[in-house]
Amino acid sequence: MELTVKTRNGKITERQRQHIDEKLSKLARYMDGITSATVEVHTEMQRNAGEMHRVQVTLVGEHGVYLRAEEQAPDLYAAVDAVQEVLQRQITRYKEKYWRRGRPRRPVEPVVEPVVEAEPVVAVAEPEVVAAEEPPAPAVIRTKQFKLRPMFTEDAIEQMELLGHNFFVFQDAETMRICVLYRRRDGAYGVIVPETA
Repeated sequence: MELTVKTRNGKITERQRQHIDEKLSKLARYMDGITSATVEVHTEMQRNAGEMHRVQVTLVGEHGVYLRAEEQAPDLYAAVDAVQEVLQRQITRYKEKYWRRGRPRRPVEPVVEPVVEAEPVVAVAEPEVVAAEEPPAPAVIRTKQFKLRPMFTEDAIEQMELLGHNFFVFQDAETMRICVLYRRRDGAYGVIVPETA
């Protein structure tokens, strides 16, 4: 398992790095094929709690499986231990759902889409409103790159839940199109399938 430790502020001692490595290498007992682990450590001062250590770990497994957990504690060692326990539970949940059940996969067949002509769009010009002061434009503070692999919608839902996100971008195994899965306010899921103009 390739281990990468990043810190935003402060430094990680060799003893702390060994503790992180030791805790995360124990996860290999629960799940074979963990190819890499990225650990992000952030130390911040909080008004009520004092110095807090936030540890976020992202595991990448075979076949594009991602697991992510984040915990914080006043002690870095305690935060690492808590993250390891959360990841262990996620691995157990993943294995019970997919490996023990051995659920059958549907065959991937090419989909032929019908050509639909779009109706012309009529634009209505609205009067210009001049603002006294414009707020600053939002800035992109982080960019992520990842490899897409074909998966079924059920797999994408499980992957999104494992990551703890509200949305997930994936390539549909049936249509081979890029889709965006999202969690609705009512707790159900929706899928956005973009089309080029």
